[in-house]
Amino acid sequence: MTSETSDVHARFGTIGIWSGALHPADPGRRGEVSEAVAELDELGYGTLWIGGSPSMEEVVPVVDATRRITVATGILSIWQHSAADVAEQIARIEKRHPGRFVLGIGVSHDALTPQYARPYSEMVAYLDALDAASDPVPAARRVLAALGPKMLKLSAARAAGAHPYLVTAEHTAQARATLGPDALLAPELKVVLDTDLDRARTVARETLSMYLQLPNYTSNLLRLGFEEADFTGGGSNRLLDALFALGDLDTARARVDAYRAAGADHVALQVLTADPHSDLPRAEWRELAAAFSLGRP
Repeated sequence: MTSETSDVHARFGTIGIWSGALHPADPGRRGEVSEAVAELDELGYGTLWIGGSPSMEEVVPVVDATRRITVATGILSIWQHSAADVAEQIARIEKRHPGRFVLGIGVSHDALTPQYARPYSEMVAYLDALDAASDPVPAARRVLAALGPKMLKLSAARAAGAHPYLVTAEHTAQARATLGPDALLAPELKVVLDTDLDRARTVARETLSMYLQLPNYTSNLLRLGFEEADFTGGGSNRLLDALFALGDLDTARARVDAYRAAGADHVALQVLTADPHSDLPRAEWRELAAAFSLGRP
């Protein structure tokens, strides 16, 4: 592990927050988002993941509103943004906020991207372009959205590591074996803080049903031993229990412990509510920060 990669690992911390509501469609909500991310910074989380395929323009207000926390894209689609433009924008962020931004990139999904083709080769070409930019983006300052073995190996060879989304602790163990001991492994984990298990599963299924329409995810789950029957009705209980932390704070801690024991360096928590695309669940973020003893002296 190089000193630069080691520094990135340290900057990520062990617990982060992932939210797709941090680049709101309504410009009038930007003040609310700035207040929320400033609080997440103060709560002691290591990394703030801007979910839902953000643009670099949407990253800037989040970095500007914080002072310590690492900010990462989770993830920026390589099909929607040229590598040259991204590298130029990152260079501007780096001048203002040295060392606080990490580029998370991925190939998205066939169903969501008309130009989707040869995803692995296109990712390699994108990384080559980031390296060749007038202001290159160092490998230690980027992570890849990776599920399968080929993309995981690329994450170890050409980036700081991997940010797998919608994965189990078992996948985390397999990913660690593929990545080797040094690469960063930062899986996302969805959390529903509700002790009424039926109600928590309802919230989980409302979110999961969308992802179960995307073959990249279902193919990965099939490789992990799930069956097509697990994908019906928004997901079987077995599938929900493997992919989510459903219940109280002790449940969330136990699930994170399982991912960490499987080889995760960092776990990005996505708190689900009735509308995770717009809600900023600040009360739950505070509760989780306290449960993981994240507060800084």
